[in-house]
Amino acid sequence: MATFVPLISSGVAGPLGVLHLPRLWQKASLEACGKLDARYPGAGKGYDQMTIDALGLKRADVLAYIKKNRPTYPQFEAWIKKQQGVKLDAKTIEKHNASVRGYNHDAATRQGILAANGIKDDGTVLDAVRLNDLDSWLEFHEAELK
Repeated sequence: MATFVPLISSGVAGPLGVLHLPRLWQKASLEACGKLDARYPGAGKGYDQMTIDALGLKRADVLAYIKKNRPTYPQFEAWIKKQQGVKLDAKTIEKHNASVRGYNHDAATRQGILAANGIKDDGTVLDAVRLNDLDSWLEFHEAELK
């Protein structure tokens, strides 16, 4: 069975406007089907948990829903809206989005990702969103295009 490197960026939002939520859905969905590349967690401790926590969701509930129902992305957002205690107000979403946009990897991680991609570390790519994209694109290239 083929496995897949998730290619939806953490910088992407769906209709609710929540950054990273589509990537979380993609990774958890691929894991639920046994199709997630082994280098990725279905729901990790970084942006995944940050997004779950920001919205007031329960990690176990999110993963169980995706595993059991295999929802489309709009179905996943509809389910989120129905959850007890969910926080989807504009202030909460913008605070979360600012956290996603503002998170930077440590220097060693940044340097490793840039070096692996043949990019000089000149201080212009600092944010984790773009670095993670570069990392995923390289892994996709190595796994599928070489």
